[in-house]
Amino acid sequence: MNQMADAAARLKAAGLYLGGPDHLFDEGGRKQLMILLHHGLTPDSRLLDIGCGSLRAGHWLIRLLDPDRYYGIEPGFEMVDAGLRALLPAEIVTAKRPRFDTNRDVDFSVFGARFDYVLARSIWTHAPKRAILSMLDGFLTNGAPHAVFLTSFLEPPLPWFDEYRGESWVPPGANVRPGLGNMVRHSFGWIRRACSARGLRVDRVRNRAFAFGGQTWLAIRRDEAPR
Repeated sequence: MNQMADAAARLKAAGLYLGGPDHLFDEGGRKQLMILLHHGLTPDSRLLDIGCGSLRAGHWLIRLLDPDRYYGIEPGFEMVDAGLRALLPAEIVTAKRPRFDTNRDVDFSVFGARFDYVLARSIWTHAPKRAILSMLDGFLTNGAPHAVFLTSFLEPPLPWFDEYRGESWVPPGANVRPGLGNMVRHSFGWIRRACSARGLRVDRVRNRAFAFGGQTWLAIRRDEAPR
């Protein structure tokens, strides 16, 4: 068993959610790092990781980014604490000074920072529409002019019938509807309209090198920002 698989096994044994299937823990973290680098992430970028969990992507990003550049929102701080202990040496945590907040409203403003990148992997697959709209508003208010919001979603087979319209977050393991698994779906058309109403544009990321877990990556920017 390699070091990352061993760390994932220990986190799971402690009863912590890994952000997806065990076998995708390492791959999922690496691919989140890859897509960020592809979109221009550099060590001096300021990044917000929404639902950072046990840091399957965060441990790579904390290592890469300069001190005081990684920010994470995670209501279940026991996951963050376990990830810090299992995946990062204490001296790196001390040197890099990552910042975390446990607010359940996904309020970007709690850090008082302007972000170059916002990452939300498999968050919209558990979120109601009102929370997605709130995140888009937070990105507008707290993102730098050139900022990129990288998120992932599942498109419904039938946009009207299978689209999630509930008001509540759907936790991992919940049964949304027979045949649709434990994640919720939002149509690309609805997402595009929500972005357009805010002066944002959204593009599917079609490079399959970053794909995993059956979800589609989206890149969201201000209309005037370069691609």
